[in-house]
Amino acid sequence: MTTSETERIVQAEENYKKDPLYIPLTELEQSAFCQTENNLITKPLKEELQSTWINWQKIPESYQNLDANELDQRILKSKSILGKDLVVLGHHYQRDEVIKYADITGDSYLLSLEASRQNAPYVVFCGVHFMAETADILTSSDQTVILPNMAAGCSMADMAKTNDVIDAWDDIQTITTSVTSVTYMNSTASIKSLCGENNGIVCTSSNAQPVFEWAFDQNEKIFFLPDEHLGRNTGRKLGIPESEMMVWNPFKPMGGLTNDEIKSAKVLLWKGHCSVHTRFNITQINNAREKFPDVTVLVHPECTNDVVNAADLNGSTEFIIDTVNNSKPGSIFAIGTEINLVNRLANNNPDKQIFCLDSMVCPCATMYRVHPAYLCWVLDSIIEGKPTNIINVDEKTSNFAKISVNRMLEIK
Repeated sequence: MTTSETERIVQAEENYKKDPLYIPLTELEQSAFCQTENNLITKPLKEELQSTWINWQKIPESYQNLDANELDQRILKSKSILGKDLVVLGHHYQRDEVIKYADITGDSYLLSLEASRQNAPYVVFCGVHFMAETADILTSSDQTVILPNMAAGCSMADMAKTNDVIDAWDDIQTITTSVTSVTYMNSTASIKSLCGENNGIVCTSSNAQPVFEWAFDQNEKIFFLPDEHLGRNTGRKLGIPESEMMVWNPFKPMGGLTNDEIKSAKVLLWKGHCSVHTRFNITQINNAREKFPDVTVLVHPECTNDVVNAADLNGSTEFIIDTVNNSKPGSIFAIGTEINLVNRLANNNPDKQIFCLDSMVCPCATMYRVHPAYLCWVLDSIIEGKPTNIINVDEKTSNFAKISVNRMLEIK
């Protein structure tokens, strides 16, 4: 670990002590798995548990000691036994040792949508909690959605607590009622439900712009959460000046804003971010261009606005994948997104040069919690007739969340 990385971790820990409500523990944990080499080798779960100071979900010790070969044999056997009764979903950010077992791979919303099209009674979602919630909302009552590790949350989603969002919405309503709530897909079911109940809508990173346009047709302002950077980048694409986009800090009275600032803002941005995508910076882009003059810099819109502006292209995970896969041989890409995906793109495109903008390899800490041992464990539980880690979104929350999702689907 480099000196600068160590200093960053120490500073993060100090910030957490000052304001534990804002910096999720999951973000601090990310540093435990940062490496300088280009691959992340999965160790037996017991060894990985020793690398983190945060408690992952406890499972029987017999699973913790299994090596890669033993896990591989057991998972493949379980999948064979379950057959068409099982579909395993794998998010693009999962490690290769998990993604290899996925029947369908994709981004969060795509996977939830695909889950709803399956007849399998058991859906095992190798992703994080909000994704499994969305899958439960969209699938039928005859399907059971399972998350391998219940501790696999999302630091961004964790930054928008339900009570804090309710308080913020109520505060904003005292100043203006001409506001539409827009939540990113990377949010909890309860936040999606709040939007659905209050004439709001959900968006993904690929359709944020048309969703914003729809929202402005409804009201003068947008209240966007939980990622301030996707919100800002989308607002800038629509020509909204920085001066008309204000950050709402949930830990300050009235979000830290004056009444005049709230009245003049076109977009109110919740103070939240992705711990992976905010690692990328202008220096990394400049270094890539200096080393490879013909490089195409491709980043995710969860990156900060200066990084998005400096990049050649920006777009959703699916956009990044399609751009690289459809490029001509010999293309060079410096990519600003999660390392497991970048490495997979490089392996699948040997005729191109593909590398991550950040030389310090840091996977998404919460995605990394889905170790193959957890997948093995939940598959065994299904076979034993005692499925565990079932995701159940209550009916009221599910109904209103589905309303906000359906509004998004109606936008052309």
